[in-house]
Amino acid sequence: MKIHNLPGDPGRKQGRKRLGRGHGSGHGKTAGMGHKGQQARSGAPKAGAFEGGQMPLTRRLPKGGFKNPFRVEYEVVNLASLEKMFEAGATVDPESLAKLRLVQSRKPVKILATGTLTKALTIKAHKASEAAIARIKESGGTFEAING
Repeated sequence: MKIHNLPGDPGRKQGRKRLGRGHGSGHGKTAGMGHKGQQARSGAPKAGAFEGGQMPLTRRLPKGGFKNPFRVEYEVVNLASLEKMFEAGATVDPESLAKLRLVQSRKPVKILATGTLTKALTIKAHKASEAAIARIKESGGTFEAING
């Protein structure tokens, strides 16, 4: 016996339902749709969220939250990072911070007061916390706000 002589498994390959082809097809009259009702009508498949008239889950669950379209997200830089990366008298601006990879994106830059600053630096950033500005001035440096 050879593999090409083996008989196939009976019922393994089933033909597809040929609907609407009369009684001889085995799917005559209602063509597997049953009698009347929504599923028996043409265009029967309904929307996935339709729950038979019951209030859909998407409408039963509470909605919440608010996204402020005017929110500004800042790249944050701490004074400790500036102390470590810059020499005394240097000018710190978004371009120099990007070169040293202290900021990754093109978002506006905000200076925060985490850490200490002992060097006099000229800092140009979009924003800074009040505590950070006070520490920058204490160390003999200046802060200039950039617009835009």
